[in-house]
Amino acid sequence: METQLKEAYAHCQKQAFGHYENFPVASVLLPASIRPHIAAVYAFARIADDFADEQQDSERALSQLKDWGQQLEDCVEGKATNPVFVALNHTIQSYDLPLQLFRDLLTAFTRDVTVKRYRDWDDLLGNYCRYSANPVGRLVLLISGYREEALHQLSDCICSALQLTNFWQDVKVDLEKGRIYVPQALMEKHGVTEASLLKNQADQKFKSMMREASSFTEGLFQKGAALPEQVQGCLRWELKATWLGGAAILKKVGELQYNTLHTRPTLNLADKLMIGFQAFLPKQLVSN
Repeated sequence: METQLKEAYAHCQKQAFGHYENFPVASVLLPASIRPHIAAVYAFARIADDFADEQQDSERALSQLKDWGQQLEDCVEGKATNPVFVALNHTIQSYDLPLQLFRDLLTAFTRDVTVKRYRDWDDLLGNYCRYSANPVGRLVLLISGYREEALHQLSDCICSALQLTNFWQDVKVDLEKGRIYVPQALMEKHGVTEASLLKNQADQKFKSMMREASSFTEGLFQKGAALPEQVQGCLRWELKATWLGGAAILKKVGELQYNTLHTRPTLNLADKLMIGFQAFLPKQLVSN
């Protein structure tokens, strides 16, 4: 591998290891041969996500995302100069990855800037999670050699569940950015208003709403639980660790009595060590 390409992948791996996530990213559980490629996908998504999340000026954020999208299109024509796209182009070409999956990710990040509310579960899953989370799981499977649609659909369930878990973890954080990802219909059902959220009212109405949101999310985790046992090698352990990490955060939401307005649940070192241990146990995945 030429020096420029090695340096590009090293840059992407630095991105992958430099952010907190609830799940492993390009970890040692994966074969060494594909870790750089997973890191390239992650770096592309992470940087674009930061444009949407960290940029205060929405017009500036949209401009950055548009430029990122143009660099994506340019890179497959051999015009990449940014190290992320130098690596990503090599990954796309090496595994014949659909460019649309990367475009879908950019669609989601753009909606982070332009769409602040979702009507119901169908709206949230179909118009956000489909673009923000599911492409990542599909890309991991493709890079690992799995193209069966049935496996990709199981992955969609896990990835959407991970995205929703992140929303419940970050209710307060998103609220400060003007975003509410809890479906409006669910808020109305439990009598929770935007005014009460802005006042940090983690009352029984809020907790009841979050309990139902968590239950819905657990159902998605269970729908995708069969995936790790249907793949081979190290990918099985990586997927189990990913599933377990998301389920652990969801469990912590419950342990907080669903009060994520005042406390943000995270995984500590002990949690991560336990997840790593459990990933290697020969048993089916089950939420507690």
